[in-house]
Amino acid sequence: MNTELSRRNFIRNSLGAGILLGFPTIIPSSVLGKNGSVAPSNRAAIGVIGCGSRSGSCGAYVNYAKSDIIAVCDPFESRRASRAKQWGVTHQYNDFRELLARDDIDAVHVVTPDHWHVPISLAAARAGKDVYCEKPLGISIEQDLAAREIVEKHNRVFQYGTQQRSMAACRMGLELVLNGHIGDVEEIYAWAPGGRSGDTPQTQPVPDGVDYNMRLGPAPEAPYSDVRVSSAGSWFIYDYAIGFIAGWGAHPLDILQWWADEEDMGIPIEYKTAGVLPKSGIFDTVMNWHMEAKYANGLKLHFQDRAWAHDAAKSAIPASVREQLAKDANGTLFIGSKGWVSITRGVFRASSEQLRRKARNPGPRRIQESRSHFGNFADCVLNREQPISNMECAIHSDIISHMGDIGIRTGETLRWDPVKETLIGSADAVKMMHRPMRGSWTI
Repeated sequence: MNTELSRRNFIRNSLGAGILLGFPTIIPSSVLGKNGSVAPSNRAAIGVIGCGSRSGSCGAYVNYAKSDIIAVCDPFESRRASRAKQWGVTHQYNDFRELLARDDIDAVHVVTPDHWHVPISLAAARAGKDVYCEKPLGISIEQDLAAREIVEKHNRVFQYGTQQRSMAACRMGLELVLNGHIGDVEEIYAWAPGGRSGDTPQTQPVPDGVDYNMRLGPAPEAPYSDVRVSSAGSWFIYDYAIGFIAGWGAHPLDILQWWADEEDMGIPIEYKTAGVLPKSGIFDTVMNWHMEAKYANGLKLHFQDRAWAHDAAKSAIPASVREQLAKDANGTLFIGSKGWVSITRGVFRASSEQLRRKARNPGPRRIQESRSHFGNFADCVLNREQPISNMECAIHSDIISHMGDIGIRTGETLRWDPVKETLIGSADAVKMMHRPMRGSWTI
């Protein structure tokens, strides 16, 4: 890896210069990787792009022996300065392209609003950087499919921010299903927190220290307001996201897709989705939804928001099971011919205690294990393997969310062509696979 070699050359050249000049060369033992530390040449150098609230978890790179944060970037000066101080980082940038130009950065962690995820991830791969991209993937199906370039053309390491894969309970629950302990899977249910409506805020002047044009990036021109650039604005304004049907739905759908890809199921080919959109206000993403999707083999998936999934009058989940899952804000439920398993964040539940205990030794079918999502990414940057949350799973699970969103907005039952990888529906529905981008921004 070029950046690794440059750091090694620096240390070697420093040693050589000391010998030639006749000076004693004193290098701290930590630089050489002694005293239990890892030498800088063997640590992944990370640039964090996006310094909002979610970026706080990136401190894990600082605490992990095999990674360092080298630089941070955010169009809000106060946000990037705060993270730089927190992590002891010297280099701060307003424009991500300046960070990507550094040759001492191996990889980037993209933790921006959703509309920036794929454009920045692609730019990073083209600049020779590996990519950890927070979920969801893209704000259109077109962007999801374009993201393949990161691994297929540029051969970069890619980690998707579905960290439940690095939680032991999620893996153990899934291995119960894969090893046939619930019999044949007969129906699948997934649910996640829903969205919300919001008032229309007054236009405000852009504060000092904010590059609002960079914050908007490829999104349409819009007046500044604190609400627009808040976390809620990033989640629930359609210019920047499709809402929690993807933003939170990514987690239970990823558990589903982990299983589906192990079983070579692909994604459903038919989608019928009903939902509720806000009637007024600045927030305009889906608030409530119920998707009924069907795989090529006839297996059904029900995907709902949490409120509807736990509402006896609206839930698709069988009542006897739903009552045992009432505390779970999100989840993926597999119902089989001999029992059921439900997986949520860091916990799995089963139809019997006997079944649950089998998770310790579920059988021969095992899936990749990771104990730290950030550590798994850093390790893969160094060893050039692909991490636990790979690109194909990211694309597949995100497309399911988009099919639901488009179905709600058009009122159509949609189909998916897995060979041509395109939506089958009206011209209006097909058009929604694409999002226009402002100015000169492209993917």
